[in-house]
Amino acid sequence: MSRVAKNPVPLPQGVTATLAAGQVTIKGAKGTLSLALASDVTVTEQDKALQVAFGKSDGARMRAGSMRAHLANMVAGVTKGYERKLELVGVGYRAGVQGKALNLTLGFSHAVVFDIPEGITIEAPTQTEVVIKGVDKQRVGQVAAEIRSIRPPEPYKGKGVKYAGEKISLKEGKKK
Repeated sequence: MSRVAKNPVPLPQGVTATLAAGQVTIKGAKGTLSLALASDVTVTEQDKALQVAFGKSDGARMRAGSMRAHLANMVAGVTKGYERKLELVGVGYRAGVQGKALNLTLGFSHAVVFDIPEGITIEAPTQTEVVIKGVDKQRVGQVAAEIRSIRPPEPYKGKGVKYAGEKISLKEGKKK
């Protein structure tokens, strides 16, 4: 059996799982998430925990491991939530939230307006810091990657949008 899939996903106090035909819905204090199951993977609930089982087809074992990881991420998301921090590095680089949009000044000739998707909250505690929060780990990471892709860090001065704690290895410039 898959080493990942054989571990049950515990459901903490206040989290409920609804198993329907081919779909699992997890509801918690922060929100509700649902996941469509692969055809050869089944999920059962036993003793306040979700157990993943798989069939005999090729690749069923790895799909079961992936489903178990997704279910664990969903349970963590509806209880604690997820957060990604971005830093803006560069002279005049600024970020600000106005309504349902994130306004970014990143050295272009125009300000960049990023529309905040549904289910995601974005905060700008300082002008050079952006915090992305949500219950879905994949969506939080995708939104952070989209914002970073507007102006990724360049390798000579390190200017751009980077993840908090990301190490940018700088190249040596031209020598005279």
